Amino acid sequence: MVQYKVTVFTGDRLNSTTLNNVFIKLVGTDGESDRTWLMGLKGVSKFKVSCPTSLGNLVLIELDKQSLPLFPEDAWFCAKVEVKSPEGDIYSFPIYRWIADSKVHRFRDGKGLGNCAHLKSFKCLFFTEYVHEHWKEDAFFGYQFLNGVNPMLIQLCTALPSNFPVTDDMVFPHGQCSLADEMKKGNIFLCDYKRLDGVKANTINGKKQYLMAPLVLLHKDPHDKLMPIAIQLKQTPSDDNPIFLPTDSEYDWLIAKIFVRSADFNEHQLNVHLLRTHLLAEVFAVSLLRNVPMVHPLYKLLKPHTRYTMQINFLARRLLISDTGNFTQFASSGGEGMFTILQRSVSSLTYSSLCIPDDIAERGVEAVPNFYYRDDGLKVWDIIHRSVQGMLGYYYKSDREVQEDSELQKWILDIFEHGFLSQAETGIPQTFTSVTELIKFVTMVIYTCSAQHAAVNSGQFDYAGWMPNTPISLQLPPPTKKGTTSEATMLATFPDVNVTVQGMATVWLLSKQSSDFVPLGQYPEDHFTEEIPRKILKDFQTELEILSGVIKARNKHLNVPYTYMDPAVVENSVAI
Repeated sequence: MVQYKVTVFTGDRLNSTTLNNVFIKLVGTDGESDRTWLMGLKGVSKFKVSCPTSLGNLVLIELDKQSLPLFPEDAWFCAKVEVKSPEGDIYSFPIYRWIADSKVHRFRDGKGLGNCAHLKSFKCLFFTEYVHEHWKEDAFFGYQFLNGVNPMLIQLCTALPSNFPVTDDMVFPHGQCSLADEMKKGNIFLCDYKRLDGVKANTINGKKQYLMAPLVLLHKDPHDKLMPIAIQLKQTPSDDNPIFLPTDSEYDWLIAKIFVRSADFNEHQLNVHLLRTHLLAEVFAVSLLRNVPMVHPLYKLLKPHTRYTMQINFLARRLLISDTGNFTQFASSGGEGMFTILQRSVSSLTYSSLCIPDDIAERGVEAVPNFYYRDDGLKVWDIIHRSVQGMLGYYYKSDREVQEDSELQKWILDIFEHGFLSQAETGIPQTFTSVTELIKFVTMVIYTCSAQHAAVNSGQFDYAGWMPNTPISLQLPPPTKKGTTSEATMLATFPDVNVTVQGMATVWLLSKQSSDFVPLGQYPEDHFTEEIPRKILKDFQTELEILSGVIKARNKHLNVPYTYMDPAVVENSVAI
């Protein structure tokens, strides 16, 4: 445990003190403290706040005041709060105001580092400010395909799709290079939202909504930035489906990017997030509970990675994707379109795309610079794989032992039949024939339920908290010719205020760390009793801790830190 020394300065004016209970929470770049009671407040009061690990740089404090039973609300005037961190840093939070209600009040560190461009590590509100400042920029638009909440679509482009007739004159008007040459160098990338083609868009507030199926061409420039160079908003080329370019007018180009970001929201939520983490985690969990007894090593290994998954999916079905759910009512793909996208997503699901080493290779993105999802994900995968290899290698000494384990075979067959609908083309095994095959599959299960879910879930409010960067829906059709879009058109295209508020509230909730968060590799329930498995788990935790330190050190040098796959903040299961 580490301790933060908190000094609270109550004002010296008349009736500044309070008989109500006052609570504080410390919020840092690497986590937040528990809400702590400041017992016995008077002029200058000193307290200690204990945390399991360092919170990083403190960015704000939360104060709230609660009246006692039979006692009235009693206002409190707080002058300031000072906090000394375990590292010896002093943070000062100027307050100088009355707190009269029972709401949570947030106060920033007095150094005034509100501009996210100058912060090395920031979360939530600070990140949203950064997005607010940079959302129109091409470099930030491109960056999100690598390190936003949907890093799963971008792929190397070695030949243009036949339905995307981009020419050299369009994208390299000064003849400085050609598409063919840049493709040979591995500098051209494609994002194709073809799964959304023809999907019936929602009707919200009595108004028809619009959901496009764009194609986006990106170019790795000499500064290693991924820059969009062409956008076509519908799949079929035609005169009324122009290819938008960075050389177009400001609002022509911006509206094209906005339609892409809205399409990405829907592709991400239904395919990348719901199907490929939440629903698959449920498949793995249900099959485990149906087929594998508690004493089985597979049960012991996987049970912690299924924690709360059934409950959170029950809530998602009831509150998000039911007939009256938030997604159904307020997303452009809500309703009928949702089922179309999910059906297409299931049809395109493959085993290799769930295994990050295979997926990165298949998409040809091994060498893309500044791809932190890939860098961190591959390291987490390797650490999980080594642990699973040690654990299962301890229990299964030969391939024959795997083949003859009927409970293990029932588990994978149930997953194949009910999770992947007996589709052999997915590549999902129907049986396990070797220890190696079993190790890879179990690695994929643990990775999907932990690191992959964190990568596609935790940053939702970061990127969607500023609505224009990730609109949940759009209510005007895209332009059919260039030169017709203005700022007024753009504003009218954005969703209604109530839709924006519902969308922001939903992604805020989904991004929030669960109240009894358990990080990857921590096992509160002591299932394993043998010495060797316990040592393997301990080594697993040590490796994750080392990687966490490496990621934190790298992030100190990034304008936009990539934190989502830091093992310290990756949940052990799909629990939110």
